Amino acid sequence: MSGIVGIVNLDGAPVDRDLLQRLTESMTFRGPDAQEIWTDKQVGFGHTLLRTTFEAETEKQPLTLDGKVWLTGDIRLDGRRELISKLPKRFAGEPNDAELLLHAYETWQEDCLKHLLGDFAFAIWDSTRQRLFCARDHFGVKPFFYARTGDTFVFSNTLNTIRPLVSDALNETAVADYLVFGLNQDLATTTFQDIHRLPGGHTLSISTNSITKRRYWTPATGDTSARADYVEQFQSLLTTATNDRLRTNCVAVSMSGGLDSTSLAAISLHLLRDQAGSSVTACTNVYDGLFHDEERRYSSLAAEFLGIPLTQLAADRHSLFESRSPVDLDQPEPFLLSPLSAQFHNLMRSLARDSRVALTGYDGDAFMTEPVSSYFQTCAKRLQLRALMNGMTWYVRTHRRLPPVGFRAALKRLRKKEESATSYPEWIDEAFAKRIDLRDRCREVNSELPLKNETHPAGLQALESKVWAPLFEGYDPGSTKLLLEVRHPLTDVRLIDFLLQIPPVPWCVDKHILRRAMSNRLPTAILNRPKTPLASDPTLHLAHAASVRWLDNFEVNPLLKGFVNLSRRKALSDEQTSAGRWANLRVFALNHWLTHSLPISRTVHDSLAQTA
Repeated sequence: MSGIVGIVNLDGAPVDRDLLQRLTESMTFRGPDAQEIWTDKQVGFGHTLLRTTFEAETEKQPLTLDGKVWLTGDIRLDGRRELISKLPKRFAGEPNDAELLLHAYETWQEDCLKHLLGDFAFAIWDSTRQRLFCARDHFGVKPFFYARTGDTFVFSNTLNTIRPLVSDALNETAVADYLVFGLNQDLATTTFQDIHRLPGGHTLSISTNSITKRRYWTPATGDTSARADYVEQFQSLLTTATNDRLRTNCVAVSMSGGLDSTSLAAISLHLLRDQAGSSVTACTNVYDGLFHDEERRYSSLAAEFLGIPLTQLAADRHSLFESRSPVDLDQPEPFLLSPLSAQFHNLMRSLARDSRVALTGYDGDAFMTEPVSSYFQTCAKRLQLRALMNGMTWYVRTHRRLPPVGFRAALKRLRKKEESATSYPEWIDEAFAKRIDLRDRCREVNSELPLKNETHPAGLQALESKVWAPLFEGYDPGSTKLLLEVRHPLTDVRLIDFLLQIPPVPWCVDKHILRRAMSNRLPTAILNRPKTPLASDPTLHLAHAASVRWLDNFEVNPLLKGFVNLSRRKALSDEQTSAGRWANLRVFALNHWLTHSLPISRTVHDSLAQTA
């Protein structure tokens, strides 16, 4: 979770070291263990370090091997043994991740991304080629932002570090996306007109004459020809993915009573069992008073079975938009400001008290809960009769009912499409909507994408969704301001590639493969528990449990009136649907962000703004 920043003056002008130093110091909250800068004529890098792995004890950045190629990065590499075996360099001890990455670039140049796994955002200045080469990990776990102002190119993994160097002009399309959908639908942009986001799985190359962006990874798809034991392969991959994300003897797990996070807790406990002084702790939010919820019972069962300490936080004690810390409602972009911010940040602070590293169970649902109807239809279309009969037989034997053949699934898709078509908020300012063609944008976003893989449609759709990178950025210290690196073992390239290539029935139906893999390693109640979403929408109950008039009678920021016609906005208590209520709450959140977070360049970084 180190902080990175860099400046390249494309006109050859020397970098202002004082400015670079202040930009680096603005990220000290991300990396208190060391802060360093490096400059060479028209280029300069800054780095703030937080040590979260054993090997990071030797890490120092910005880093060079030969004085010609320099690196700054927030890097945690997976598959280290395999990568080391491919490199011509023979290491005397355990290299840190920054050294490995720079050796990989030295060996393969831009093709090094073909050999890298893990979570990373980095930039490399190659003085021989006079080129800046940047990359972000496959799924966008680590952020990467950049801007060009005149002949200056600047980048960072912390959006607010770039803010003082550019204007406060907003990206109106991103604001509209937030109000209508809750998330920016363009992963290459930010809420700010001048600041861009490098999407996950992409590289960026900058030279005097060009800026080139390229996608370097797409998921592997298609049926695997291997007939080996799928459960055994899955166990091995999941254990490896978890082990790669430990590399410390103390880990905290965000553990609900569901199958995904409890599995990771069990595997972590097994992997750390022989390490002296190791510990695995767990923490979760529970609801006791607002509505009936089973998470307290199931998480307690798992913790007792595993023998690990569990902290259960009563989330219903927090009201909407409650702030227990000055930074809870201070976010670099409005989508990170949640009505349930107190619940989330309280959980993050609890995890950070136990360790610098936390694990989540995101996102097992996407790749292990495929709809069986599409698979059966595909088998029939391709005349794969044996696979069709075996799959249907398994389904009937397991679920004791006939499998869906497509009608109900099609009906659900139709209903969902109809609902989304009518979700356009009536309080959107019409002049604003016309200016950016918002209605056309809504129709485009709501249109159903053709399936690229008929056997694993849910998994492929998840990879194309706009949810992953924003969710990961919510866990990032740029949002939480905590000395906590959150890692996601189920979001592992090797594991996802495997799941997208095995037969979805029975393995990827209702997490069958995970239930088999964790047999005897979790309580029976957890193994047999069906997928259970939160029992109700907390915003509904919190709105009814306390007065929410303050959310309807807030002091209006003048900028909000350019986006929202407040005379058409309903009172929050009058909203009848969850979607309507959350959209209504986004109006308040945007207003709060415009008032308190947008002026950050004039409050938090005044000295930077004056020298920029």
